[in-house]
Amino acid sequence: MTKSELRKLFKEKRLALSASELDHRSELICESVFSNFQLEGKTCSIFLPIERHKEINTYLILEKGLTIGARMALPKCEENLTLKHILFEHQSQLKLSALGIPEPQSGKPVPTKNIDIVFVPLLTLDKDGHRIGYGKGYYDRFLKKCRPDCLFLGLHLFEELSDISDIESTDIPLHFVVTPEKIIRFAR
Repeated sequence: MTKSELRKLFKEKRLALSASELDHRSELICESVFSNFQLEGKTCSIFLPIERHKEINTYLILEKGLTIGARMALPKCEENLTLKHILFEHQSQLKLSALGIPEPQSGKPVPTKNIDIVFVPLLTLDKDGHRIGYGKGYYDRFLKKCRPDCLFLGLHLFEELSDISDIESTDIPLHFVVTPEKIIRFAR
């Protein structure tokens, strides 16, 4: 299927989740992240959920990361379709963007070269770790600028992988995806 077709399908699948099912899947993914990856002492890029799109509740990862000593950086979408990162220090930094994304309005900038782990949003992905987001390319442009040893972790609410017929050379594959039931490592 094309990215466009898969984007539509997985948006519908998300919207069909009940609030309790979304919470349950988010909790399982959070537990798996902390059971399988070392975040303590790391600088992590963590996106916050667009609630109307029923995205995974990443506040669980943000809050637990802070308690174990991770530095949590939040992305902010810039007008030139790039992401900049701001260190999360307190809830009062956040304001909903026009797209419904909780973004930091102030705080200490975090250079891309300082980020160790990127939690990457996605609607679906394929067996090689190529993901489908909302189609603006923010994350592909950002991931291209990360250090070679930076870890890219996708967070997927569903178990199935998709066949994407229109992968592009600018699509940056993930290292891992965490689902409610498993972790998949991708060869890169």
